[in-house]
Amino acid sequence: MIERHGEVFLQRVYTPAEIAYCQSRRQSVQHFTGRWAAKEAVLKALGTGWVKGISWLDVEILNRPGGRPEVILRDGAKEVADKLGVKEVWISISHCRSHATAFAIAMGPDSKNDMNEP
Repeated sequence: MIERHGEVFLQRVYTPAEIAYCQSRRQSVQHFTGRWAAKEAVLKALGTGWVKGISWLDVEILNRPGGRPEVILRDGAKEVADKLGVKEVWISISHCRSHATAFAIAMGPDSKNDMNEP
């Protein structure tokens, strides 16, 4: 997709911060596909998938200074999360040359967070 559609594709799917991060990495395509998988996983955790009113840019995957990925929800995705009482979404991303996978856990107000911040 990236090779076929280039910058137009990147701007429809990824935020400027995501593009900058992925392009700064040695294996940038792997990082783009990992984020694609993460965005899919987040919306599946919210129970919506890609429906009208939610765009690719409504889910942003950033990295904290220690490297842990962080989910930022906006617009349609944030509205859905708020209606469900989701306060935080945790993700894990893995990728290699030929595959990318991710999973997401939507955490509500009663979810216990025992993770130590880096």
